[in-house]
Amino acid sequence: MTKPTLGNVVNGTVRWSPVKSLWWTGMTATAIVGGAMTFSWSAFALFVVLTAAVLLFGHSLGSHRKLIHDSFACPGWLEYVLVYMGVQVGLSGPLGLLAQHDLRDHSQSQPHCHDYLRHGRPFLLDGWWQLHCELQLDAPPALPVRASVANDRFYRFLERSWMLQQLPPALLLYLAGGWAFVIWGVCARIAAGVTGHWLIGWFAHNHGGMHHAVDGAAVQGRNVRFAALLTMGESWHNNHHAFPGSARLGLYAGEWDPGWWTLMLLKRAGLVWQLRLPDACPARPELRALDDAPQALGETPVSVRVLRSATSRRLSLYYRGSRITGLPALLIAAGSRNPCTAVAVVVLLPFATAAEVLRNRMQACCG
Repeated sequence: MTKPTLGNVVNGTVRWSPVKSLWWTGMTATAIVGGAMTFSWSAFALFVVLTAAVLLFGHSLGSHRKLIHDSFACPGWLEYVLVYMGVQVGLSGPLGLLAQHDLRDHSQSQPHCHDYLRHGRPFLLDGWWQLHCELQLDAPPALPVRASVANDRFYRFLERSWMLQQLPPALLLYLAGGWAFVIWGVCARIAAGVTGHWLIGWFAHNHGGMHHAVDGAAVQGRNVRFAALLTMGESWHNNHHAFPGSARLGLYAGEWDPGWWTLMLLKRAGLVWQLRLPDACPARPELRALDDAPQALGETPVSVRVLRSATSRRLSLYYRGSRITGLPALLIAAGSRNPCTAVAVVVLLPFATAAEVLRNRMQACCG
């Protein structure tokens, strides 16, 4: 494997990217205009469920925790399924996404880096940059992708055809529900996924709580608590900056992490193993604790003792100070019983998480 070279991550030019810009603009415009013309509650429900499933299995588990950080082991076929679902988010191909992530991680760990790489400009300007432009560094670092991924024929195929991979689900959705299902199940889903990825990236590097600081880094990760369910646990970004190789992102009591719940259920079903946690990550002398947060939670599955809350009359599940409520609590408890129920619950968890997100939003709106 070629050794990485540091290069220069400060000097560069931000230029408009026609393909990237037109992709996002086309999907977003179609979602707004076409979505209004074809709205139905069934199409909207489809959008919510498909978006939740793609973000959970695809982006969080497939692209981020597996492909990029290799934080757990699983059969080859399952890895391919998860990464393929990650392509459905609409950000890029798997190799391109891995290269972008490695560049950002490397750059943010340096004393200084370009504002594009650290979400260092005001909200609207950063949105223009991230959704419509690309950074061309004058002397980019060489950060080679590991050979097992770079030489994989399936991943190379997905890299060449990642936009076209939206056609198979679009065809199935058209047969199932016409253009309304295509617009809400593909265009709106992609617009929400790509826009949401930028939004969380901006907030996660500018606003939010911190348990740890990485001394000497150009930017610190922030925990965006309100987005934990929406991002399937990915918004615990300060935790991720502290322990980038951990398969668990919600590390402390009260930090909901649907991606981790799913991994525990998959482990119960015998489909994943070797889940890496903070205590297995390399020691980092530059990492400094900022508060008196308790020791990071371990791998022990959530307790199956589900109790009805005396105040809210909703199912609640407790685990080392963490309280999970509603359908996710019920499903996780059921899935912990045996491998068969674990497999069934993995399929249903995106529905339950999406329902909990909607319930929380409606409760907040209605007071």
